[in-house]
Amino acid sequence: MHIGPFALANPLMVAPMAGVTDRPFRQLCKRLGAGYAVSEMVTSRKDLWNTLKTSRRANHEGEPGPIAVQIAGTDGPMMAEAALFNIDRGAQIIDINMGCPAKKVCNKWAGSALMQDEALALEIIQAVVSACAPRNVPVTLKMRTGWCQSHKNAVAIARAAESAGVQMVAVHGRTREQGYKGAAEYDTIAAVKAALRIPVVANGDIRTPEQARDVLKITGADAVMIGRAAQGRPWIFREMAHFLATGEQLAPPLVSEVKHLLIEHLHDHYSLYDAFIGVRSARKHIGWYVRDLPGGEAFRLQMNALDDCAAQVAAVAHYMDTLGASMDRIPPASLALPDDESITTSQETA
Repeated sequence: MHIGPFALANPLMVAPMAGVTDRPFRQLCKRLGAGYAVSEMVTSRKDLWNTLKTSRRANHEGEPGPIAVQIAGTDGPMMAEAALFNIDRGAQIIDINMGCPAKKVCNKWAGSALMQDEALALEIIQAVVSACAPRNVPVTLKMRTGWCQSHKNAVAIARAAESAGVQMVAVHGRTREQGYKGAAEYDTIAAVKAALRIPVVANGDIRTPEQARDVLKITGADAVMIGRAAQGRPWIFREMAHFLATGEQLAPPLVSEVKHLLIEHLHDHYSLYDAFIGVRSARKHIGWYVRDLPGGEAFRLQMNALDDCAAQVAAVAHYMDTLGASMDRIPPASLALPDDESITTSQETA
């Protein structure tokens, strides 16, 4: 599929997740088979652009394209200015956030709260598209099925977005009211796909290669977007790509490979953040890597007490070496996804 002039390698995308999809994580997912990845959301508030958090989120050094940046806000002109700010820093695609369910975002009427006000949502879309068009930068939209069960308006907003010039729509199969609770539904995504000519992406509860295949078939979507299932298992993208191409399961990664990937991920993480922040923000990633592994919970508790990068890397290496002495390959993931609390924590500490 294409997003504007950009041809994607496959229909597998990394969902934007605040506090998770920073540059090191996106680069790792792309290297392990993701065809596309979207950044953490960048605020449209100009007074926050010079903060360390925003400067890190707008850092794309060495990142392979296309570079997609998600922006969030509630005002059309501010969102247009935010789009140009990020284009000047390397963004090749701008994504509008109308999907985030976090209270800290929705309480300010940003994210999925915008789905309550279709006129404002369209005003923002038109402003961003108008700002990006002279730069030949495509605009995409990430949203939910609606604000609540009784008001699912994804089809109406998607149609308006397409008419305004949006070139791809991604839909998470839950309402904002649901957050991450309950099961994602795909009928609304199928209805959005049937109503549009532009590419549509299905998101929500896609944990396995078989589920990726089934959701593509059920919805008719052009691609699937993976979020929580990639936390701690970035190789999920190559497993899905292999299965979609061949119909066969790819063997799980070797413990020795995961050790190498995790340590490399940690060093990239430390290079983006300073040592004080890096060792602490890396804890959630390490916790996700080991959550399904033997002794993983005990190791996580031990590792969370460390506040030195070298000690953290040494602890990870020792744990993985010990694990490798008893098994060759990482066992398949459980079907449970990280719970609401882990997502909320990521967003609030980002």
